[in-house]
Amino acid sequence: MDGTTSTPVIRPAKVPGEVPASRYTRQTITWIRRWNDHLFSFRITRDAGYRFKPGQFARLGLYRDDGPKGPRYIWRAYSIVSADYDEFLEFYSIVVPDGDFTTRLAQLREGDGILIEKMNYGFLTLDRFERGRDLWLLASGTGIAPFISILADLGAWEQYERLVLVHSVRKVEELAYRDTVESLRGHEVFGEHLAADPSKLVYVPIVTRERLDGALHARIPALLGSGALEAHAGIKLDHERSRVMICGNPEMVDDTRHRLQNAGYRVSRRGEPGHMAVENYW
Repeated sequence: MDGTTSTPVIRPAKVPGEVPASRYTRQTITWIRRWNDHLFSFRITRDAGYRFKPGQFARLGLYRDDGPKGPRYIWRAYSIVSADYDEFLEFYSIVVPDGDFTTRLAQLREGDGILIEKMNYGFLTLDRFERGRDLWLLASGTGIAPFISILADLGAWEQYERLVLVHSVRKVEELAYRDTVESLRGHEVFGEHLAADPSKLVYVPIVTRERLDGALHARIPALLGSGALEAHAGIKLDHERSRVMICGNPEMVDDTRHRLQNAGYRVSRRGEPGHMAVENYW
């Protein structure tokens, strides 16, 4: 960073998309990591009163006065990457070509402002399930975001005997947070669990358009259908033991959900705990 900041993104104006000030806080971007030219992570300051459960998402807002639609506030949902005890909030984003929100977001720098609603959202949380011994976290692309937060939750490590993180991407460079997952073995808390049982955490990278040693190379639904995913993880899916969270692009989520439903797995609903919790990532 050169120490400069871009044009402020927040303006006091009565424009489309504006919501009452009582519903949001103004925060500051403090850190940015660019994985490649279309994927990046960023952190913002966290209001002392902001609360969320690992797996939930926030609504972020930006002001734009440089688009064809004129001045307006734009709001988008982003799953929270950070742990619920972190002093910051971290998010993971893809740049959508010509996207109103992400193209502006990608231009921001440390020190720039952003809005965040005070409410948290989503049901991709551990309290969606009852019992179960194996937690499967099936993600494609930026859908890994809520699962990094869940893996930072001690409750997940205490509640489940096995944690299986599956991350499907097109290219090797898109395996974001791989270093974070691998560093858990040296973590002062989670590392103790893994020292006692190295197989407690299973990480399964999937790269569909390139070759990578140790990775699988087909879509998650196909790997479920062939049994290759279970074989690679060394763990069988089982109605009594397995609880499955699915997050990513809608096609992957739908195909995976339907395949599991056809195998007798049920989506958890309010008051009706099942085997699956699902989140489309856009």
